[in-house]
Amino acid sequence: MDIHISPHDGVPIYLQIVHQVKYLVASGRLAPGEEMPAIRVLAERLTVNPNTVARAYRELEIAGVVEKRRTAGTFVSDAGSPLARKEKRKILAERIDALLAEARQLGIDTDSVIELFRERDDILNAEKREES
Repeated sequence: MDIHISPHDGVPIYLQIVHQVKYLVASGRLAPGEEMPAIRVLAERLTVNPNTVARAYRELEIAGVVEKRRTAGTFVSDAGSPLARKEKRKILAERIDALLAEARQLGIDTDSVIELFRERDDILNAEKREES
């Protein structure tokens, strides 16, 4: 599981974990039924307090993203992940908001961002066709 923590970005660490796990589930990189790392293992890997990871796991469990199985650990929820289209759109909306805020700081208008977005999409589609 690939999670990166940034202690200086102003977002609480437990929320960074929650957001990234949601993203990994929504993108299919964490599959239903897949076991999550033990709290202590993930805490050591991220060099954070185990209570921080435990809080993130509780939030994910409340959201229905993961489920605890007695004595077996924590797993990505099997029961139809709530990270359907609505959650995927929410994740993308957050990233778009950050992009637009950065563009404004750089003095780039929305039309230019959209134009650049389309250019990049064309490039990625062309690269994908070349790979096929």
